[in-house]
Order: sequence, then structure tokens, then C-alpha cells
Amino acid sequence: MSFKSLGLSEPILKAIQKKGYETPSPIQAKAIPPVLEGKDVLASAQTGTGKTAGFTLPMLHYLSNNPHPKFRPIRALVLTPTRELAAQVFENVKEYSEFLDIKGAVIFGGVNQKPQVSKIKQGIDILVATPGRLLDLKNQGLLSLKHIEIFVLDEADRMLDMGFLRDIERVMKLMPNKRQNLMFSATFSKDIKKLAYSILNNPVQVEATPENTAVEIIEQKVYRVAKGKKTGLIIKLISEGNWQQVLVFTRTKHGANKLTKKMVSAGITAAAIHGNKSQGARTKALAGFKSGKIRVLVATDIAARGLDIPLLPHVINFELPNISEDYVHRIGRTGRAGAEGQAISLVSADETTYLAGIEKLIGEKIEMEIVDGFEPDPNASTEPIKPGQNRGRGGNRNSGSRNTGGNKNSNRNRSRNRSRNRNSN
Repeated sequence: MSFKSLGLSEPILKAIQKKGYETPSPIQAKAIPPVLEGKDVLASAQTGTGKTAGFTLPMLHYLSNNPHPKFRPIRALVLTPTRELAAQVFENVKEYSEFLDIKGAVIFGGVNQKPQVSKIKQGIDILVATPGRLLDLKNQGLLSLKHIEIFVLDEADRMLDMGFLRDIERVMKLMPNKRQNLMFSATFSKDIKKLAYSILNNPVQVEATPENTAVEIIEQKVYRVAKGKKTGLIIKLISEGNWQQVLVFTRTKHGANKLTKKMVSAGITAAAIHGNKSQGARTKALAGFKSGKIRVLVATDIAARGLDIPLLPHVINFELPNISEDYVHRIGRTGRAGAEGQAISLVSADETTYLAGIEKLIGEKIEMEIVDGFEPDPNASTEPIKPGQNRGRGGNRNSGSRNTGGNKNSNRNRSRNRSRNRNSN
């Protein structure tokens, strides 16, 4: 199958060809036709499968072939959970619309709103946004969603994880009832299906290759290690292996900062990227990592969403996620486009249950190794970290000591941190 056979216009095909793409990925081949037909679509696709083009290309095709007769209102809205993902989607919009009379803008928090507002006032067709900044500008009367014809909810599962459900509901009320809705999610949980039911009308459901097949081409290895020896081991592996581009996942923001400092002290150029970092710091860290000035990028799950890092050779789980699917998302950032990739996990005793869940999901036992001097602690408890203590979804909940405050405090903490997530985006 070719992109031309999908029915896309010549200017779009020219932009695709310029980027060097010849055939659509599985999710693109499945999603583009029903989107072009004007149908609502519910798509399951991980980061790295080409899903952004799966909605960007047909969206551009429709907008360019059906221009607004009088002025240039916002006609398409793409809602994303993080700044990085918003920036990446907008970059795709710009690249694919190079030969079209289409204008777009991206808005997110953490930066001055004036340039964003100025761009919107000039007239745009497509707006890529995070929920917090979008609602903030709407409340200030600086943008209108009255003319939206296409609405895309990207990374819907992360939206729910980050507590954006209420914001999504607010955004929905600002748009016309008659519109095309596209929803992309890495997983189809009960909550996702419930959200889809409230947004989509008779959707076509499409799915890329099942999640666990993506890991088959990646070399995976587990190092069993005492919890307190993880930092020493990761420094040893990176230094002795002379690895030059390594993405490391930690469970919390604090953990990312702490590990980054230790690596820098050991002579390894490293930078942390998470929700508490300013947009300028995040952009600088990613640019340094891509250019090779920074060898190691330490990230939380949520901050890493939307990072476009081609041909990444090494991913290290400094801590395993407590949700098995997140492991697949993490390691799927390596081994792309047929390139070799290696995924390493440092597993302490209290992560044993998480490892078992991951192996069950991917349907295989991961090769295990113990390094002399970094042996696991035979006396350590194998009881997993409780969700209330140290949540694994990107480290955006409170970390550190055990939560002894009961459900009320736990709920309050979750609410407070969700509020932080909205503000940072």
C-alpha cells in the first residue's frame, strides 16, 4: 500500500515524500481511510507507531479541500497531555502542510502566553494545545472553539492518568456538537472506553500491532541488584559500555534529579526532564541529548511522552513501572525502524512482583544477570511498593516516606498533584 492509494492530495503526498516516507505504517493505513470518510475513530497506538500522521494527514486533507469562505477560525483542535507531545504534533503539522495554505499554532503552559496569543489572533486553522493553557486562554476571551470541525484527543490514557478528565469535559462543552472526533490511546481500559463512549459517535475502532509484539525485536535484560546499589551499577554499565545515548526512566521527579546529579558527579553528562522543569530547561535538555552533548536523559514516564528520539540505542529502567503496559511503552522507544535496541532494567527485591507482571504481559522470561559487587540483598523484602507510597506513573504523585495518613490524605495528595500537572501544562 502507498500513501497515494489512501486518497491523500498531491501537496500532502509531496510533503510526505520530502520526509522520505514511502509506505504508511499499520496504524496510518488503518486510521487514515475512515478519517478521510469523516467518521469518528477510536485508535489504539503506542508512541513511535506513526499515529500522529494517522490523524494529521487526513485532517490537513479535509481542511485544505474545504477552506472557510470568509475568515480563518480555529477549525481543528488537537488536545495533548504534555508540552513535549504538543510541540511534536505541531512540528508534524508544519512539515506535512508545507505545500498547503494551512496555518497552525501550539499553546502550552510554562512559557509566556503573548507570542501564542499573537499567533492565534493572526488567524489559524489548527490549534495544538495542552488542557491547562487552552482553558486559561479561553477564560481570558483570547480564543474561540465555536468553529471546531475536527477534534483529536491524543494520548487519551495519559490524559486520564494526569487527572485531565474534568478539563476534557470542559473543552467538549466549548465546541459545536456537530464535529468529527478522533481519539488515540495506547490502551483500551474501561475508563478509556467510557470516555470514548461520551465523545465519539459510532466510531470505527482501529488498532496497530498488539503491544507486546513491539518488544520482540528489542534485546532485553534484567540486572538483579540491591536497591542501594542501583546508582553505582547504572554508572558502571554506561561508563564501561561507553554508551553515548541513553534514556533512563525513574519513577519520580525527585529520583530523576538525584540520579542526574550522581551521574554528573561521575563524569557522565546527564540532564533530567520532568514536569517540574521549565519548558526552556526541558527543550534545552532534549536538544542536548539529540545532538550528543548530553549522553544520558533521565525522565519520568509522563515527561517522556511525545519525545521524538530516532534510533535510540539504549533504554534503562532505573526503576520498573508498577503498571506492566508502561514497560512496553518505555522500551518501545528503542529498536525503531528496524534499528537495534537494548532495554535494561535494574530490579530490586521490592520490584519482583512488577517484573512478574511484565513477563506475563510480554509472554516471555527476560534474561537475568547479576554483576559482581552489585548483588541483590538476600534479606530485602519482596513486598512491592504500595501505590499510595510511590506511584509509578511518571512520578507525579508524592514520593518518599510511607503514606500513613489514610485514604483522605491520599486522595488530597492526588488532587493536589493533579492540579500541579494542569498548571504545568
